[in-house]
Amino acid sequence: MNIAIFLTLTRLSSIPILGLFYYLPFRWAHPVAAIIFIFAALTDWLDGYVARSLSQTTDLGAFLDPVADKLLVGAVLVLVVGECYVAYLAIPGAIIICREIIISALREWMSELGKRTTMTVSFLSKIKTTLQMIALILLIWYVPGRSLWIILSGVFFLWVAALLTIWTMVIYLKIAWQDLTTSSKS
Repeated sequence: MNIAIFLTLTRLSSIPILGLFYYLPFRWAHPVAAIIFIFAALTDWLDGYVARSLSQTTDLGAFLDPVADKLLVGAVLVLVVGECYVAYLAIPGAIIICREIIISALREWMSELGKRTTMTVSFLSKIKTTLQMIALILLIWYVPGRSLWIILSGVFFLWVAALLTIWTMVIYLKIAWQDLTTSSKS
């Protein structure tokens, strides 16, 4: 196991710990969960940087990294939406989770066609991910009854991330459209 994969596995293992702290009945529990999320989000950037700079890129890392990202974001969206039960969080949360499933399936399918390289991560997707992380940090950090600006900022960033989520999905679908609509000759 190399350093980059260790960082990815650390991100994966932080998910249940974050969930535990999120539900603890203490005023400090949400801020601690947010700090764990910040740490996990930083490993998302760091594992890729380490893999490239130390020449530690592997097929296992290429598989685990996006899985860890999707699980982290999806789990936190479920935590936040599950606690609040409000449409202004549930709608962008559902958009983000559905897009991630669609694009993951599309990437898998394009890979089977030998065209995985046409589905590389775009700069706009990196902005989307950054906004998702900012939104989720704010939404986790929020302690009910305090700091209304935190929840309002988190909701704002989540909606912007959801709109970028739709936009990047359309871009990826356009890239793959010809392959999606070509009949197979088997």
